Amino acid sequence: MLTAQERQEMIACIRRLPEILEAAVKGLNDQQLDTPYGEGKWTVRQVVHHVADSHMVAFGRIKLILTEEKPQIKPYNQEEWAKLPDVLQVPIDPSLAIINGLHQRWSTLLAALPADAWRRPAFHPEHGDMILDDFLRIYSHHGESHVASITRLRAAKGW
Repeated sequence: MLTAQERQEMIACIRRLPEILEAAVKGLNDQQLDTPYGEGKWTVRQVVHHVADSHMVAFGRIKLILTEEKPQIKPYNQEEWAKLPDVLQVPIDPSLAIINGLHQRWSTLLAALPADAWRRPAFHPEHGDMILDDFLRIYSHHGESHVASITRLRAAKGW
């Protein structure tokens, strides 16, 4: 179980992600957005759309955990999602807008939860039994890890 202070810090990470992600991609052109951040890795464009996709899924999972008794969480194939036309062809602005609005709602929801909500269970076929605290732990740093990949690429390329 996380402490109340740890939760507050993790919720703050979720709240500030849109700002740091937008800063990380600011000024990038299409060629830069379509540059992979490593051999066999996603492009910056794919990463931004992935964060939107992943966090929409996470938000839905959290709502299921809060409203159902031990829901089974459905996995999804993020590698295949990253190959779909909306990820490869669409500008990043729609995903940045999604992330901005989603994170505002998500952080507000999480900040308002009572202490006992964090123990609510779910079952994930790949990870077994989990509680809401586990999802907060995962997603509070998920976006930041992708921002770090983008900023490392920018530094390496001198953008």
